[in-house]
Amino acid sequence: MKSRTCRVEGIQIVQRRAVTAMLAAATLLVTAGCSSGDGEESGGGGSTSPGSSEPGASAPASGPSAEETPPAKGSVKVVRTVTEGLKSPWGLAPLPEGGLLVSSRDEGTITRVDEKTGKKTELGSVPGVAPAGEGGLMGLALSPSYASDHMVYAYFTSDSDNRIVRMLYDAKKPAGDQLGAPDTVFRGIPKGTNHNGGRIAFGPDKMLYVGTGETYVTELAQDKKSTGGKILRLTPEGEPAPGNPFNSPVYSYGHRNVQGLAWDSKQRLFASEFGQDTWDELNHIKPGDNYGWPEAEGQSDDSKYHNPIDQWSTDEASPSGIAYAEGSIWMAGLRGKRLWRIPLNGTKESADPEAFLEGDYGRLRTVVSAGGNKLWLMTSETDGRGTPESGDDKILELEVT
Repeated sequence: MKSRTCRVEGIQIVQRRAVTAMLAAATLLVTAGCSSGDGEESGGGGSTSPGSSEPGASAPASGPSAEETPPAKGSVKVVRTVTEGLKSPWGLAPLPEGGLLVSSRDEGTITRVDEKTGKKTELGSVPGVAPAGEGGLMGLALSPSYASDHMVYAYFTSDSDNRIVRMLYDAKKPAGDQLGAPDTVFRGIPKGTNHNGGRIAFGPDKMLYVGTGETYVTELAQDKKSTGGKILRLTPEGEPAPGNPFNSPVYSYGHRNVQGLAWDSKQRLFASEFGQDTWDELNHIKPGDNYGWPEAEGQSDDSKYHNPIDQWSTDEASPSGIAYAEGSIWMAGLRGKRLWRIPLNGTKESADPEAFLEGDYGRLRTVVSAGGNKLWLMTSETDGRGTPESGDDKILELEVT
């Protein structure tokens, strides 16, 4: 059984808890005694579809009615361990030709994992990565034109800022030399020891969405001229995307530290966000909206702030990656050491969340759709805050309902 770890002012507190296969949770949970203010643990071209004001929104994808009204109770089955022995893994990008690209935050490398055999092949190092604290090589995303350009996008911390680069991936070259020289797409995102954000994803509109952090400079989150504490929306070339609400890269603001981005079958954008000492959040993102930080953490009575659709005490979640499958958002918890299911209902934006795999695999960093009812789930025990055991870190294949 994995131990449960929090850090308060440099003191590590370990609490042993019995592992449960499933934990049903109400939307509001009691605030835990572990303070989370020490870091992330704290806790297409702008077309608009009828009835939607969101840039890039498109008509709902057709699919089974189960995806529109998910079952009240879900399930998670761990099919297998895909691979083991990863070092500080962070980003995960499935390749259309097969294989999974994994970034190592602290090593500054990208590795290809054969999802059938588990074999790992290092593509190469990303020049300019300066890992420290929660910074380093983080999110990965494939170009929307990957089939023709074979470009891989990466978000990383440099000596001066957080930035996004793209690199040519050439599998025909020798291992260790398969990444081309990085082309900087966007730079100048504030950096810090903590709260560097780091998740990137291309949306249904083929625009690049970026989750950033406020680097402990809380006023950046409300400053619409800063790219810290925001969700950004960019063209693949790094320009402000057409239709952005402020004629800038900023898509939404008032965020503390965004590390999860995913779209549902209706093309609605959701994002997970670390709270400080009280509430972590899952938000439905609308262009131009203010999500409250640092004036609000979790639900607020002030109508100028967009409230989260769900919130958790910081020791139950500390969420990083999210994915959409089977009518639900699936959210990986670091300090919480569990996988949350948040059903999305038609008339109600969210039903009561459920927790799975509590403590079974330790800290969970990234979850990605593997198609249909399957997910890839990646652990995060070797990032300096976990308690690594034999085989850490791992990628798991899951079946979910």
